[in-house]
Amino acid sequence: MTALLIILAAIALLVCGYIFYGSWLAKQWGIDPTRKTPAIEMEDGVDYVAAKPAVLLGHHFSSIAGAGPINGPIQASVFGWVPVFIWCVVGGIFFGGLQDFGSLFASVRNEGKSVGEIIETSMGAKAKKLFIIFALLVLILVIASFVNVVAGTFFTPEGGFGIVKNPTGNQTTAMISLLFIVLAIIYGILTTRCGMKTLPATIIGIIGIIISVIIGLNFGFAMGRLAWIIFVGVYITVASLVPVWILLQPRDYLSSFLLYAMIALAVIGIIMSAFTGNVSFTIPAFTGWKTAIGPMFPALFITVACGACSGFHSLISTGTSSKQLDNEKNAKPIGYGSMLIESALGIISLIAVGMVFEKYTAGEFGSPAVAFAAGIGSMFGAETSAVYGTIYALLTLAVSVFALTSLDTGTRLSRFMFSELFLKDEEESYKEAAGVRKVLAHPLFGTTLMVLIGCILGGLKLAQIWGLFGAANQLLAGIALMAVAAWLGNVGKNNKMFFIPMIFMLAATLTSLVITIIGKIKMVAGGAAAWGDWFQLLFATAMTVLAVILVIEGCQTFMSQKKKAE
Repeated sequence: MTALLIILAAIALLVCGYIFYGSWLAKQWGIDPTRKTPAIEMEDGVDYVAAKPAVLLGHHFSSIAGAGPINGPIQASVFGWVPVFIWCVVGGIFFGGLQDFGSLFASVRNEGKSVGEIIETSMGAKAKKLFIIFALLVLILVIASFVNVVAGTFFTPEGGFGIVKNPTGNQTTAMISLLFIVLAIIYGILTTRCGMKTLPATIIGIIGIIISVIIGLNFGFAMGRLAWIIFVGVYITVASLVPVWILLQPRDYLSSFLLYAMIALAVIGIIMSAFTGNVSFTIPAFTGWKTAIGPMFPALFITVACGACSGFHSLISTGTSSKQLDNEKNAKPIGYGSMLIESALGIISLIAVGMVFEKYTAGEFGSPAVAFAAGIGSMFGAETSAVYGTIYALLTLAVSVFALTSLDTGTRLSRFMFSELFLKDEEESYKEAAGVRKVLAHPLFGTTLMVLIGCILGGLKLAQIWGLFGAANQLLAGIALMAVAAWLGNVGKNNKMFFIPMIFMLAATLTSLVITIIGKIKMVAGGAAAWGDWFQLLFATAMTVLAVILVIEGCQTFMSQKKKAE
């Protein structure tokens, strides 16, 4: 019954946040349904393509979700369920939702420009360059983290290559995911080139998902871990270069149905377990201020990550979603609403691990995603039952599909931002650049370089990447909050609601990075550092220095705005 009360309380609070705080934000900023969006005014058939609200919601939600709201809350559950619950709800409403909605709105009002270009208008060209470098470092970690997750979910330990009968869970997941790519291309052609309406195309897409699942349960695809890393690298490179209607929009839209089904399945399981008592929620309310993953401040706020607030979301809001928004009135459900749904998914993940908490803390699961699937599956039956096996396979599939959607979007964002770094201004294209800049700004060069670095780092253990990714991601959130606040101040709109979330996120993440740097320096001094430790040390140091410089630039901007107002 505890689990049921937790999810009901979370839903009630998040709905209230959407209705009251979300509407207040829209009113403060002046959302205008009559104003044309960049997707309408600047339509180019590649990046600027107006999407139906349901399609864009699917893309945005799938891209921001990824594996984050599953991995983060489960790892943070060692603090107890109360701290994770509070941070997911409060963080989602007042931190993450604010950042996502604000970033999307600011980008829409700036021709669909990225956070970096928004920073340039309010903080100057130097701040823009620094932010882009910082964001690219974060995107490398995004690519590395999710390449690791996908390869770890797909690979066949004993190797091999090709289609196999009586597949393992990994081989099933791999086959369905491959079929998903083909299905997305078909959907994109039907809706964009053949003019099919959204509803009939969606019905065909859902039927295609069901057929793909049936095929995958009977025939799997086998490949080794390294082969999958290479395959994913090639796939995301191609996906980031082709028009959004071919892969990005349709794949994310169709995958969102898996996510909705996963959430619905979890809620049904929670209700069933509350009344049947076949499985119990066993996480303590609170375990202590310090655990194996560190002290509650900053570890809790870094580890939960996407379940409450994520800087990666600001890149998606300003990199792809703002270029597809058909009307400003849809910025609230897509920007703010998606974050609150993700917070609800974070609470569901917390409940899922609570059903298998003893096994999780004993290290019986290879990853949080596996613990999530096992926890939800246990609500429906014993581990030996067919129902448990089917649900386990489907949930593992869902997690991997969302990791791929984040990879698709993250790589496309890398392409945008890497090119921006070497162009004189937003009016110049890579074709107009001269000399070395023309090569460096070429979409293929930047994409290939980012994917190559990300895939190499993806070969590390997930634990070596995730902690650093969490800190970098949350630090990016603090900087994104600062950027939007600075822009709102410049255009004369209320930005006071940004300051507390911005200061808190910057304090938590910089503290976490300093702890990491000190720990790695001790390892280096003791001669116990491997190359992964050197990577973490250098990366954490670079991000800390860049962040401090950006914070100084931001403070100067706010002081200037205050003097101007006075």
